Amino acid sequence: MPTRIRPKARFSKNYVRFLKLLREARIKAGLTQIETAARLRQPQSFVAKCESGERRVDVAELIAFCRAYRIRPEKFVRHLTR
Repeated sequence: MPTRIRPKARFSKNYVRFLKLLREARIKAGLTQIETAARLRQPQSFVAKCESGERRVDVAELIAFCRAYRIRPEKFVRHLTR
């Protein structure tokens, strides 16, 4: 009998949590995606794709998001690891 291959989940639980916290940080900062994009010098679609998981966020980009939201990256990561 052939081994059944389970389809891989699109995102890990940790990455789903990361995406949720990224969006919550923007909202808590009182910013829209358009305002965030302006601070990042990116199009609004960049922010939307990052928040939806369509585009993965690297460490340098996370730091830029944190600066845009005026929070320390360490604080963001601390919330992520709780």
